Amino acid sequence: MALSIATWNINSVRLRMPLVEHLLKTWSPDILCLQETKVTNDLFPFAPLKALGYEHIAIHGQKGYHGVATISRLPLHELTDRRDYCGVGDSRHLSVVFEKSAKKIRLHNFYVPAGGDEPDRTINPKFGHKLDFIEEMKLLHAESEAGISSILVGDLNIAPLEHDVWSHKQLLKIVSHTPIETEGLTAVLNGGAWVDLMRQHTPSPEKLYTWWSYRAKDWEGANKGRRLDHVWSSADLSPHLTRIDILKEARGWERPSDHVPVIAHFDL
Repeated sequence: MALSIATWNINSVRLRMPLVEHLLKTWSPDILCLQETKVTNDLFPFAPLKALGYEHIAIHGQKGYHGVATISRLPLHELTDRRDYCGVGDSRHLSVVFEKSAKKIRLHNFYVPAGGDEPDRTINPKFGHKLDFIEEMKLLHAESEAGISSILVGDLNIAPLEHDVWSHKQLLKIVSHTPIETEGLTAVLNGGAWVDLMRQHTPSPEKLYTWWSYRAKDWEGANKGRRLDHVWSSADLSPHLTRIDILKEARGWERPSDHVPVIAHFDL
């Protein structure tokens, strides 16, 4: 049976609700994970999503900043988890459990801190916060719950591989691709027994990008992208992956996010 899960840093769900509706109407993923929703739980736009058949919605919101939401056609179990990474009260994580084809799956939705502009925690507290967040993520294991498979998606704000950025050499000192970040995220992946699904059917050296800066005058022509958005799973689910779609065209939609949706398709 087919299962599709989308992830998208929407950069304000209320501002870009027409884009969310377009995505759901056109691609109809079973589940959509949003990051950077920038809205408190009481003001989240439930009605238009439920009108499209997405009756099951879990949220972890915050006014004006951060925020994650998981929107589903499939019922969600009462096993929702919202973790306060680094203990600062930010809404950056949400996990839910759902079932498909007799498989029970925990789905993690993450928004990792961007880390500011200077890759030095002694002068940039935002970078230190990012490194501490990644350190805590090392405790997350894909096989931590008996009988439950795992999927992890979201804006992890790190492009870990050489071909996840437009120029490995030029970005080695740029936040999101510095060695301390890429090594940290790789340790999360490997130590937690996760599989990087986006690279399963598209291995290096093929370039993969999910983000193009607002600062670029011609984002498409310059094509200076980075793969900041990720889809991981426990090893038992990786053979069921059929394809991953990166909707690059969404970067050119009216009033777009600087991230584009990524949709993972499974045959269970």
